[in-house]
Amino acid sequence: MFSKTRVTEKPQTPPAPGTATSNPDAPAATPGFERTETPVTTPARRSAPSVLSSDLTVVGNIRTEGDIQIEGTVEGDIRAHQLVIGETATIRGEIVGDEVVVNGRVVGRVRGLKVRLTATARVEGDIIHKTIAIESGAHFEGSVQRQEDPLANGPTKKLAPPASE
Repeated sequence: MFSKTRVTEKPQTPPAPGTATSNPDAPAATPGFERTETPVTTPARRSAPSVLSSDLTVVGNIRTEGDIQIEGTVEGDIRAHQLVIGETATIRGEIVGDEVVVNGRVVGRVRGLKVRLTATARVEGDIIHKTIAIESGAHFEGSVQRQEDPLANGPTKKLAPPASE
């Protein structure tokens, strides 16, 4: 009288000639959705930092999106992602970087999201930072100013003179 058919079963029909057959071991696709392959992306690899040796003198500006370690002398501005000023280095100019570590001598302004002056650092100039660390023994002459975005190219405000009592 009544015939009960299963809704979940699909009738077995052979593939049409000239069509590709799918892999029977592959997981079944969800009806209504196509299966797409997601491209595999490798994480961005950071290259080794560029190193300027202690016997090198650069007259001019240096700009890189990568990391740089300076052991020599630079007379000019430096802009990098991560910047390490070695103990034997002397920089005369502005330094701008996401992360700046000073072990040597800097004569000029330092701007960075993270600025660290180690015990061997000698800085003569203003420091504009988001976070700063100054180790005991570091020599610093200048002003320190915290900014939310110290890497912005806009003019920096002068610090107010001390209030006289």
